[in-house]
Amino acid sequence: MKISIEITEAQKHQLEELARRFGLPAEQLASVAIQDLLTHDQAEFEAIVERILQKNAELYKRLS
Repeated sequence: MKISIEITEAQKHQLEELARRFGLPAEQLASVAIQDLLTHDQAEFEAIVERILQKNAELYKRLS
């Protein structure tokens, strides 16, 4: 399955830099990160999502 997401230019550069350090294409590193996220304990995953949602709540309000 192929998924398309939007990231900021800064996030793109961070992803590319991390990928270079691991010797991977950026797309493969993103895929590995998603796999890691999905295999974590459900409670841990929910805590991460909640933290991200709270951190970006104001941005989400402005975008809606």
